[in-house]
Amino acid sequence: MTGGDNSPLAWFDHRTAGAPVVLRDRARQFLAATTQEPLGARLAAAGRAALAAATDAGSSRAAALDLLAADALITLALVEAAERVPSSLASEAVSLRNFVTSVA
Repeated sequence: MTGGDNSPLAWFDHRTAGAPVVLRDRARQFLAATTQEPLGARLAAAGRAALAAATDAGSSRAAALDLLAADALITLALVEAAERVPSSLASEAVSLRNFVTSVA
C-alpha cells in the first residue's frame, strides 16, 4: 500500500477486500489478537492460532471457519514475504510451515 494507514490491519483489509465477510472478519480477529512484529511474523502467529482453534473445535462449523481463516492468514504471510523479498519466498515458506506446524 502506498500512503495512508500502513498498519498491519490496514494491510490485511486492503488485501482481503473481496473475501467473504464472515471469513475476513474471523481472520481479522486472529490477526488483531497478535502483537508480533514484523507483519509476516504476525500473520504467521495469527494463522497458527487459527489452526489451533480449528483443531480444538473438532468437527463443528466453527472449526471449518477457523480452518479457512488459518489458510487465509498463512497464505497472506506468504504474500507478505513475496512482496517484501521475492527471492526469499521458498525459504520463507519452509520457515512458515515449520512454525505453523510446531507445537506451541
